[in-house]
Amino acid sequence: MITSILIANRGEIACRVARTCRRLGIRPVGVFTAVDADALHVQTIDDAVQIPSYLDGRAILDAARRAGADAIHPGYGFLAENAGFARECAGAGFIFIGPSPEAIALMGDKRAARQAAVKAGAPVIPGYDGRDPSDDAFLTAAQQIGYPVMVKAAVGGGGKGMRLVSDSADLPDALAAARREAEKAFGLGDLLLEKALVRPRHIEVQVFGDAHGNVIYLGERDCSIQRRHQKIIEESPAPGISAELRARLGKTAVTLARAIHYANAG
Repeated sequence: MITSILIANRGEIACRVARTCRRLGIRPVGVFTAVDADALHVQTIDDAVQIPSYLDGRAILDAARRAGADAIHPGYGFLAENAGFARECAGAGFIFIGPSPEAIALMGDKRAARQAAVKAGAPVIPGYDGRDPSDDAFLTAAQQIGYPVMVKAAVGGGGKGMRLVSDSADLPDALAAARREAEKAFGLGDLLLEKALVRPRHIEVQVFGDAHGNVIYLGERDCSIQRRHQKIIEESPAPGISAELRARLGKTAVTLARAIHYANAG
């Protein structure tokens, strides 16, 4: 039984989670930094513990202990995608409200995620996983895939470590720049290649899995309006797609989520 949840986030996210907790008869506990002492989520949540940073996992675990929480909700963002933090929660005896550490780590590595998708029978665009990191290997792979290609950091997100390349002469410089950016942002300069789609639609499917292997999809959103590969506006339901395509997207997402034993929302 979960009787109390520590919400390891701030702002509207924390307020929404707290409202749901109360509706379910669960005591919400908040956290805040010194600059957020008068923030709305602190005023909304009766029990709130001060911490030095919202990304300080140890401080959050200590706050959960002091507050007598049974579970930790990471909110959205870095902690929700941090396999190490999920493991630390379990190790400290707290329920982590999110996917398993294994699923987080698998889907956070684009190479492993591609391989998992292929194994599950989900369609993927042509690419190269960068097993041989040399420029020659990438040049050969790009020639086989066909230009334009997208250079991507193997881990991380937010558009970091991405370069669009339309000509083989530009690939070595793009690889070097992407490696530098990936190392700076994520501490790892590993890269992969994918066939670049010139006018793509970026559509994400919302999935939800329980602890018994059941997975469903709860609609989709179109995130195509972007700047520098970062989403600006998300529309749900996605406009302009047929009922048939919507069903195919949902079925594929469920297939992959079930294959990696995904639990919770994603």
